[in-house]
Amino acid sequence: MTDKKIPSVKDIQAQKKDDKVDNHLVAELRESFGKGHARRLRMQGRIPAVVFGHGTAPQHVSLPAHEVGLLLRKANAILDLDIAGKKTLALVKDVQKDPVRQIIEHLDLVIVKKGEKVHVEVPIHIEGTSFSGTITMLEVNTIRIEADATHIPERILIDVEGAEEGTKILASDAVLPAGSSLLDDPELLLVQVIVPAAANLGEPVEGEESEAAPAASSAVEAASEDAAAEASAE
Repeated sequence: MTDKKIPSVKDIQAQKKDDKVDNHLVAELRESFGKGHARRLRMQGRIPAVVFGHGTAPQHVSLPAHEVGLLLRKANAILDLDIAGKKTLALVKDVQKDPVRQIIEHLDLVIVKKGEKVHVEVPIHIEGTSFSGTITMLEVNTIRIEADATHIPERILIDVEGAEEGTKILASDAVLPAGSSLLDDPELLLVQVIVPAAANLGEPVEGEESEAAPAASSAVEAASEDAAAEASAE
């Protein structure tokens, strides 16, 4: 029986480095189209895509499905494409998926240049815990910003640590990365902190008890009068 080697911290760090996804992809030009051809591509582990923008004619390509799937875990992924030996930076503009199996069926990619600004929707992420007894409500999932094409933030952090009831965080309050600017309405409500409404445990609402009491009293009095009348008749 051989002893199993326990990985060191250095080995783990090296593995994590190896696991880092490279956004450099070789795109193969395609000349055949249609659902049948797209299906065959996906069976071969590739995804059909179209690359357009900057006044160029659209280029129909296919990309390796596994690598693309890993890159798309991040919103607004930038792909460093090699198309017939030419380097092209492209922003993932649209992802079409099978509604049932959630398999990527097609990509729309727009060409970008280093240093240019692009309009994107960035996910909002809440961090921290609001004041005891309150809950944090995320009113919108994304915020629209203008950012450098090669420095698009993965998410916008909203800190609610210790926030009390009634706290409202607007789009204008969001801390954006340097070089980015807000496109949404500054008054757009992103997050608010509230106290959840108390659950109704079947206790009478104010006013109901006072209305029910006279009715019950009248019923008792009527029953007493009926019993007295019957006794007199006997």
